[in-house]
Amino acid sequence: MGRTYYLIDTNIAIYYFGLALHPETDIIIDSILEGDYFISVINRIELLGFKDLSIQEEEALNSLISNAGIIDLNEEIILKTIEIRKNYKIKLPDAIIAATCIVNSFTLITNNAKDFKLIKGLNIANIH
Repeated sequence: MGRTYYLIDTNIAIYYFGLALHPETDIIIDSILEGDYFISVINRIELLGFKDLSIQEEEALNSLISNAGIIDLNEEIILKTIEIRKNYKIKLPDAIIAATCIVNSFTLITNNAKDFKLIKGLNIANIH
């Protein structure tokens, strides 16, 4: 059995730094963040694109991002995104995130599995 690699969804980073998750969930996220984890370029845009980020919040998010492997769009992810958009009712950023996970065999760590649960081939860990 191979190693599991995780892609951190935007909502998990927001909840984690906002301390909106349960303490036992924080332990799970802490252990993931101590290992290798990834974010999509879309997550990066979403995280840093908030209008009213404080300097401390931006520094914390930049730390998370700098320690992550950032997956850019490539032709394979673009084609998978198109396929997902044709087959599922899903927002474009979520389709890109799902496609990134599928193409790279990542498990998506999210607090919003309902947006992704119907997508075949996508491994999801829903964290509350």
